Amino acid sequence: MDLHWRQQLSVGNDLIDADHQYLIELINLIAASLKSKDSAALSSGVEKLSGYARSHFSREEVLATAAGYPNVAKLNLSHKALIESLASIRQQIGEQWTDAVGDRMAAFLRDWLVNHVIKEDMLMKPYLSQRSPRWDPR
Repeated sequence: MDLHWRQQLSVGNDLIDADHQYLIELINLIAASLKSKDSAALSSGVEKLSGYARSHFSREEVLATAAGYPNVAKLNLSHKALIESLASIRQQIGEQWTDAVGDRMAAFLRDWLVNHVIKEDMLMKPYLSQRSPRWDPR
């Protein structure tokens, strides 16, 4: 089942929202490669996701800090944990690609994005919404 962007996922900043939309696209591509058992597409998708997630997390932390969000340190720890979890699953996929590992990865990616956005990024929304949706302090 594909993930779809909904306005309820918006944190009120176009830059972060665009990142989240792209992350959804990458997760959907990975899910499709898992379903079709296309190892080349899976490897490529996971590499893209890993790199983009790092860029996104860095960008998100810069915006959160500039917006005065008080829990940037906690956000950073969460980001590090997510990157570590992704690396662990990448290793499992590389070592032995079973249906169970593929299912676990697909579920992890969906939960990772949705739970991270809903449970953590939404906490920044009151700080980000005090600025223009196009605000970029970088």
